[in-house]
Amino acid sequence: MNMDAALQTFFSESRELLEQMESLLLQLETLDEASRQESLHGIFRAAHTIKGSAGMFGLDDVVSFTHAVESVLDRLRNRQLSISDALVSLLLQCRDHIAQLVDSAEAGNHDSTIVKAGQPLLAALQSYLVAGAAAETQAPALPVSEPPPFERLDSDDVASSECWHISIRFGHNCFRDGMDPLSFITYLKHLGDVISIIPLAEFLPTVSEFDSESCYLAFGIQLASSASKQEIEDVFEFVREDSILHIIPPRSRLQEFVDLIEAMPQVDQLLGQMLVTSGALTENELQRALQLQQQRSSSHQPLGEIISSTNAGIQPVLQAALDKQGKVRDTLVKEQKSLRVDAEKLDKLINLVGELVTAGAGTSLLADNLGDSALNESVSVLNSLLEAVRDAALELRMIPIGATFSRFQRVVRDIAHELDKEIELVINGAETELDKSVIEKIGDPLTHLVRNAIDHGIESPAVRAAAGKAEKGTIILNAYHDSGNIVIEVSDDGKGLDPELIRAKAIEKQLVDESTVLSREEILNLILEPGFSTAEKVSNLSGRGVGMDVVKRNIAELRGRVEIISQVGQGSTMRIILPLTLAIIDGFVIGVADEQFVVPLDAVLECLELKQQPDNPFDAPYFNLRGQVLPLIYLRHCLGVEGRYPARQNVVVVQSGGVSAGLVVDCLLGEFQTVIKPLGKLFSKVGCISGSTILGNGSVALILDIHGLINTMTESEPQLLQ
Repeated sequence: MNMDAALQTFFSESRELLEQMESLLLQLETLDEASRQESLHGIFRAAHTIKGSAGMFGLDDVVSFTHAVESVLDRLRNRQLSISDALVSLLLQCRDHIAQLVDSAEAGNHDSTIVKAGQPLLAALQSYLVAGAAAETQAPALPVSEPPPFERLDSDDVASSECWHISIRFGHNCFRDGMDPLSFITYLKHLGDVISIIPLAEFLPTVSEFDSESCYLAFGIQLASSASKQEIEDVFEFVREDSILHIIPPRSRLQEFVDLIEAMPQVDQLLGQMLVTSGALTENELQRALQLQQQRSSSHQPLGEIISSTNAGIQPVLQAALDKQGKVRDTLVKEQKSLRVDAEKLDKLINLVGELVTAGAGTSLLADNLGDSALNESVSVLNSLLEAVRDAALELRMIPIGATFSRFQRVVRDIAHELDKEIELVINGAETELDKSVIEKIGDPLTHLVRNAIDHGIESPAVRAAAGKAEKGTIILNAYHDSGNIVIEVSDDGKGLDPELIRAKAIEKQLVDESTVLSREEILNLILEPGFSTAEKVSNLSGRGVGMDVVKRNIAELRGRVEIISQVGQGSTMRIILPLTLAIIDGFVIGVADEQFVVPLDAVLECLELKQQPDNPFDAPYFNLRGQVLPLIYLRHCLGVEGRYPARQNVVVVQSGGVSAGLVVDCLLGEFQTVIKPLGKLFSKVGCISGSTILGNGSVALILDIHGLINTMTESEPQLLQ
């Protein structure tokens, strides 16, 4: 086995388990009792698995710290501790520390500072363990009940005590074989304390049937011992074949068996093998059950039912093993349908598909020039297949945004507690998918927006109550698709943005001149400028004017934009609009003079002929579109393209962000699979261009940013779009 590969798998799976722990911990305080217990079991299993796997690789720091966390979790799930806000916060900090220990182990260095940072957490955990132990010490002792008769030893009530329950009925030939039954019982003292021995007289025959050489002895025994089930069974090794022996574990051991089964590796195992490995079933008991199953082969009775009938005391363990077996098999089925692929390999595939699309476009153009109908038909089929390959390759990069949204449950909880605010996070559109590269870069901007909503947006409970609002504020994360873009919104029901205050602060910081006339939208956008802040004092959360400008810059690097919607006293919405993918899109090629441009096909609504051609193209700023006024944007003027005007022009009706406009162009060249090539820093300030692409003939065409184009024309020619 490649240990390096196994270790990397451990690091990967540990992070997944830690994310699961965080998610479950954040839900604990809002769940009902039944769901809470299930979540606690899930948290315990995650910690137990991390500890066990870390021990296999000698990661002692991870093992020792996680063991303390596991002990507190064990008391929680056994209801020996109660859930509290302070305890959940402590466990979340412990989860973070385990993540740091795992990262340190992956880096291959033993950082003593990280280990020391965990000492206060260990002390806090110990306080819960000591408190729990003290409560147990002060608990009143339970009266010792009379041991049950032999025929009741397999009942569920038997397993409720803390002793091993042994029922032994010696075989009739025990004396004839030279065995002394009492010697076996006496030997049990070497394994622990024999609490009680109850002779069972109901198996004695009548006087007329009594055989002095036969053994009719049967006993019910309670044994307090730390020995395993196999060790206890081995005591009766020489009489086991002819005797009837039942060994029922104490309640605490049942939970140990369940924990061992749940901590087993995600490998498909046979039911009997799982029970024997955990210690709940001995090898001899398994063999007897398998023999019974073989004898009853005609009835096709499952092994689990046979084990349950002969070992009813381990029913909880049996159910845990069946659940584990089912989960493992479900996981294996899912794994067979999914495959972990290195991100670099995926990016390489996308790049190759992009080159393939470009080559296909060149082949299609060459076929058109040759005029061979058979070749054109063949190229058409090839292009259809290329389009299917392209779509399939791009789908590999699409990831649901829900995992990114879920991370903010912790952010909202921690910061709200720090600021003494009550805030609920609502997540909508978690299933919305967007490009992997976008997911990787959207985390920081969203963090800034959520932190600002908590700090600046949501008021304190007292202020909200005075304003007639609910004391608990709400932050909503929402994602959806719109015209080939992905829209992400961060909304709050707080105090909103005050345009007058923003304008005054901007003038104070000399970001704008006092005489400058700004629209409401322009004033709100001032909060995206570097160094701008309305906070009255600097804190560890805000006040330095750093954050929103980072959001704007990071979103711009993704070819996106930020929109701000706010009403004073009602709340704000920060809307991020991003391209769905950064690699390949369906485009529509248009021509202006000798230049060609690409419009994202998702933004195109329809194409029309501009019938009336005025001498001056700017005499017609509007177009009558079936009774609706459609503003026109003349690309020739907007982009500074020179050349002869054609006899007829066309209008491409586009829409972005709910705003429609008509692009006046010279010619329509049809759809084109567009491989997006990023522009250099020289073009980073050009608001109406989002990228470039290579056409089939090898020439370069610019990709238009429709939203940026509309905004640019609004600013330069406001009379056109007012």
